[in-house]
Amino acid sequence: MNTVDAMAQLLREAGVTRFVCYPTSPVIEAMASAGMRPIICRQERVGVGIADGIARASAGAETAVFAMQFGPGVENAFAGITTAYSDSSPVLLLPLGHPRPKQGVPGYFDPAFSLPSVTKLYETLNVPERLGDSLRRAFVALRQGRRGPALVEVPWDVATQELTQPPGPLNLLPPVRSRGSSADTERVARRLLAAKRPVVLAGQGVRYAGATPQLVALAEWLDLPVATTLLGKSTFPEDHALSLGTGGVGLPGVLVETLREADLVLAVGSSLSRHYMTVKIPAGIPVLQITNAHDDIARECAVEEAVVGDAALVLEDLLACLRDLTGGKPRPRDGLRATLAKRRADWLAAWAHKLDSYEQPITPYRVVAECMKAIPPQDTIVTHDAGSPRDQLTPFYRAAPGGYLSWGKSHALGCGLGLIMGAKLVHPQKVCMNFMGDAAFGMVGLDIETAVRCGIPTITVVLKNSTMAVETQSMARSHELYRTRDLGGDYAGVARSLGAHAETIEDPAQIGAAFKRAREVTETRGQPVVLQFLTSAETAVSERAAFGMF
Repeated sequence: MNTVDAMAQLLREAGVTRFVCYPTSPVIEAMASAGMRPIICRQERVGVGIADGIARASAGAETAVFAMQFGPGVENAFAGITTAYSDSSPVLLLPLGHPRPKQGVPGYFDPAFSLPSVTKLYETLNVPERLGDSLRRAFVALRQGRRGPALVEVPWDVATQELTQPPGPLNLLPPVRSRGSSADTERVARRLLAAKRPVVLAGQGVRYAGATPQLVALAEWLDLPVATTLLGKSTFPEDHALSLGTGGVGLPGVLVETLREADLVLAVGSSLSRHYMTVKIPAGIPVLQITNAHDDIARECAVEEAVVGDAALVLEDLLACLRDLTGGKPRPRDGLRATLAKRRADWLAAWAHKLDSYEQPITPYRVVAECMKAIPPQDTIVTHDAGSPRDQLTPFYRAAPGGYLSWGKSHALGCGLGLIMGAKLVHPQKVCMNFMGDAAFGMVGLDIETAVRCGIPTITVVLKNSTMAVETQSMARSHELYRTRDLGGDYAGVARSLGAHAETIEDPAQIGAAFKRAREVTETRGQPVVLQFLTSAETAVSERAAFGMF
């Protein structure tokens, strides 16, 4: 048995049933021979994105694997790896490495100088005897604490080297879940009870802990308004009376008004990273933090109390402590839900001229509104792409629990296509949709063929405005002189030629019907769909940067 055959055996025993890849690598043949389905992408960046979507949509329950060749394969995968690292996504990366005699030779790309900066664990398997230990360390990195990508590079000559004896079992541990200190938890509970206008900010740690029920129970006990980070979107039901929606570049008006007057913020499952696409907490508001990673505490903003532990377990303990402190009686806040409902209604009324518009070209906000009417959010998993689609979709799309994969830090255009394919593989019964623009389709559109060939019936919504609208201000002069923002192409035609069902929609009155047809095609014919909406070059964003950029 050689190294890659032994690796395949161990991964199969660890529960891996499929993996994403791009040749050439003997790892692919070994894993396929061991009964694991290979999903061949058209470019490595999208392939990592598919694996990333598997990791996110399963909340790490399925081991997401991507394998690629040395040199260009690793280089092309770099953008996808940085995305997974930026969002703490547990993806197992198995790149082939240059043969050991070529490592360190000038002119050969050596990922050891770059990829350790964007992986939670990076190892080179320099001898076959280290295989079991290296894979076990990788699984620990994937499963324990704050998640992240783990990489085990296998040099070509090691990959085909015979083992002197078969590998022993990995004896992998499930995720180790820790409860927080009872004293820390009680201090947070007392601060919540003392506050007059507390707000909860939920991050993706809630998703990986499966803590949505505990978060809802806590919110309802004290009538706590709940906002989510981009990564945390869909960890709290957005049709709930206490939901403030999602913070990012685009912000719901109800979130802005409520956070502005808050006197305490409890961050749950969030690192509280500062970025212009994350929620900026207004200065002077005390912050409490619940996280499963010690190094997240007060990393980029001061916090006054912190609890380290699994979000579900800590929230259970926090609610139990609150029940003791309140004598078993909930603490509703007079008039709060009515106030939130009015703020939400007033904000939506201010945007009704776009959400209900019959103008042509179609406003993208009308596409978002009609999508929710045609396909109920509880039936879907939705993601967006970078730029305008993200900023237009996230404030207004009211996601059901687990029904949205959002992102927005170190991400290249086109990320959403791979993510939604991964989500569909994990949840085949869901309607899985990604929203993208002209530029994003130009980056990754050929991987529509991956969805066709591999039988992954997703819906891709292209908001085609034939320009880079988000750059209207930053590229004004160059566009005036040289038309630098112009983009062209018939994306529906491209998708049709790749084997997808594709439509172009120009009339706002036909939006809902197009979404319903798309769902029917994916569910009855198992065929991917591309809906190309001819839209206006919309630049308005709800409550953009209400609290400043950083």
